[in-house]
Amino acid sequence: MASLLPLPRPDRLGDAAANVWDMAFRGGVADLRPTPARIIDEAPKRTVYRYLTPDEGTDAREHALPVLFVPPLAAPTLCFDLRRGCSMAEHMLALGHRTYLLEYGDIAFSDRDLGLEHWIEELIPSAIETVSADAGGRPVQVVGWCLGGIMALLAMAARPELPVNAIATVASPFDFRQVRLMAPIRPVANLTNGLVLSSVYRALGGAPAPIVKRAFQLSSLDKYVTKPLVMLNNLHDRDFLAQIEAVDNFTDNMHAYPGRTIGQLYHRFFRVNDLADGVLELRDRTIDLADVEVPVLSVAGKADVLAPRRAVHHLAGLLPNSPDVRLETSPGGHLGVLTGRSAKRTTWTYIDDFLGDHTPARTQPDLRIVA
Repeated sequence: MASLLPLPRPDRLGDAAANVWDMAFRGGVADLRPTPARIIDEAPKRTVYRYLTPDEGTDAREHALPVLFVPPLAAPTLCFDLRRGCSMAEHMLALGHRTYLLEYGDIAFSDRDLGLEHWIEELIPSAIETVSADAGGRPVQVVGWCLGGIMALLAMAARPELPVNAIATVASPFDFRQVRLMAPIRPVANLTNGLVLSSVYRALGGAPAPIVKRAFQLSSLDKYVTKPLVMLNNLHDRDFLAQIEAVDNFTDNMHAYPGRTIGQLYHRFFRVNDLADGVLELRDRTIDLADVEVPVLSVAGKADVLAPRRAVHHLAGLLPNSPDVRLETSPGGHLGVLTGRSAKRTTWTYIDDFLGDHTPARTQPDLRIVA
């Protein structure tokens, strides 16, 4: 009778045994050491880091502009430094960029009144100015993932004078009607005028980290359910196992959402789809993405259910004054498109080319929309 469990081929048994031993008794197979970095600026809910080059006293390629990573709320900044060998931070440093990271820190119940305007009007602009100053006054190239990309673009629209050279967004949706995962919930939410979820996040002061973690796992439920079998089938593949281990570490470090922010995301983005026309009302001001006048790259994931390609690439119609709008699609789901094993050959290459084309010596003003 054939075995019900997948077994490694005889020529792979040695590798599989070594991997199992390391996972069981040596702490795992992934190198999760963070890329060294130091704090260059710190304020409530805003810490700016600069990743350290092997030799702090030299910069091999002065033509490369500084790069600032902007993460989404609730997600750990590990998304940009997932593991050694699969780290966008390592990658950017290797290309000669001074590379920076914006981190928001843990969200507590006392932060429940913080809204999107706190990040869009204060934290992100302040981080951009800090990075530019630290890099000798040079303009900054911004890379944002998910909500981080959305907030970076809104910050740029609100403050067009910011020293930004170009913005690359990855898995950042702008038309939430295209997010089919949420479609069955929307009629129920509209029926109750959003009161059901509103009462929950108000009582909790936001979305606690354990709930955020479970929601992220449910977005790829098929992979979560089949994970044990997939791992058994790939016990010989150390890099594959290391990636799974690193993603698990990422998921285990989720943060909470502040109450006011989760309310804005729920009512403005999800229920009424405010971002679809590129205009967002915040307090007493209107932010219009048409005011963005820097080059923009938008990368979507082929298997992303949280930010499907049509939702992400909807951005192209919202940037009439950007001199260069590029749309690309890469393999992977919501996290995988940013830092999956194939990202270095796809997404990172698109970002490299885009940022490289917009360094001062090589910039050529044009309008290119690539489907």
